[in-house]
Amino acid sequence: MKLHTLLQYLYPYLPASGVNPEVTSIENDNRKVQPGSLFICIKGYTVDGHDYAESAEKNGAVAVLAERELSLNIPVIVVKNTKRAMALLSDFYFGHPTQKLHLVGITGTNGKTTTSHLIEKIFADCGKNTGLIGTMYTKIGEKTFNTKNTTPESLTLQKTFKQMVDSGVTSAVMEVSSHALVEGRVHGCDYDVAVFTNLTQDHLDFHKTMDEYRQAKGLLFSQLGNTFNSQKPKYAVLNADDKASEQYMNSTAARVVTYGIDHDADFYAGNIKMTATGTSFELSSPLGLFSVNMKLIGKFSVYNVLASIAAAVVSGVAMDKVIASIEEVQGVSGRFEAVNAGQEFSVIVDYSHTPDSLENALKTVRQFAEKRIFVVVGCGGDRDRTKRPLMAKIACALATDPIFTSDNPRSEDPEDILREMEAGVKGENYQSITDRKQAIYYAVNNAEQGDVILIAGKGHETYQQIGKETFDFDDRLVAKEAIEEKMK
Repeated sequence: MKLHTLLQYLYPYLPASGVNPEVTSIENDNRKVQPGSLFICIKGYTVDGHDYAESAEKNGAVAVLAERELSLNIPVIVVKNTKRAMALLSDFYFGHPTQKLHLVGITGTNGKTTTSHLIEKIFADCGKNTGLIGTMYTKIGEKTFNTKNTTPESLTLQKTFKQMVDSGVTSAVMEVSSHALVEGRVHGCDYDVAVFTNLTQDHLDFHKTMDEYRQAKGLLFSQLGNTFNSQKPKYAVLNADDKASEQYMNSTAARVVTYGIDHDADFYAGNIKMTATGTSFELSSPLGLFSVNMKLIGKFSVYNVLASIAAAVVSGVAMDKVIASIEEVQGVSGRFEAVNAGQEFSVIVDYSHTPDSLENALKTVRQFAEKRIFVVVGCGGDRDRTKRPLMAKIACALATDPIFTSDNPRSEDPEDILREMEAGVKGENYQSITDRKQAIYYAVNNAEQGDVILIAGKGHETYQQIGKETFDFDDRLVAKEAIEEKMK
């Protein structure tokens, strides 16, 4: 594509010189620039892409998009906001790929990963070629790729959607983080269904207040569009039991469908029954009454399933196929995942890293625990500090044996993080063990028949970030190793 053809999608812009090179790729990382690339300078939190424009030119860039004038021998196009321009150009350059997909976006504090996997499975079971973008990985058809962020930058995102279209994908599901919404990473994404799971405290290091956080999530619904298209209708799937849904309902022109347990909703779960091996409920829906018997455990799982059912039904999937698919699901990696190595007590690994998700997980454990409940829990470094004492309070209130430990301390001293947790539970009984492996071993070595151990916070993660280094660490493998050593 010629540079001037690409630039006409931007307005206003300062026209480049008469030079009109062929643009063979768009890059925002100078290390990926090749001959023919358009390099976009992005100001990050720690790195400014403008500082690497010369390097991009040396690597073969034919033009640079920047927010200020640069002294280069190639055209420099100056715009007010390169991130916004990158989203526009990426969507145009890759041929508006999301307009060729049925795209479902999921936002909320908890449940995004599980809900996205459930919806993707329903679509796949119906014979659709699917794509998935989220916390754990990106999936295109049967191939999976590692991801850096829950929601990638707009350039990576549109490039991924183009790969999906080229691979024959027709339905895609993605997690949409509040950071991505605020930073405009999903600008240009043509969502057909937007799903809201819930809103509880998290990311206040970034959003500062819960009001700002709520507003950020709402962007997904306000950006669904303002027209009614009978050929490609837009739907907002909202949690009737969460107060934020009222704001999102008022901010969207899309058709609204609700789900819930505690309040009346279009997709309503009643007569919920839980055991240690699964959950059943009666589903009331616009299509009638249905019985659902699933292997997933907990009230939070019912919410995720209700959201998935609603999203699938408005996407045109028959209810019998939706329920059949849901009832097959064994679980999602790192989400209330059992670790079994022949022990007489239960070990569960869960991604619960917010006060609400930890409370939900422990309340679920309490419904089937026969004796003591151990919880191994920490809080991440360089993240929302206000939730640390809250997490500690919940652990002490709902577990018999709370154990505070390191999560991903990052640049913070793990001992400082533990002290901030301990400040919320003075006078309570708990153990503080800085080393996460030792904490897991302590729980396993002290657990007896009928006890339950919940290892919270990291879930599917296979690493631990300490200082500037990243170490291999998987709660599931460490727990299994501890169990096997104990049984010897």
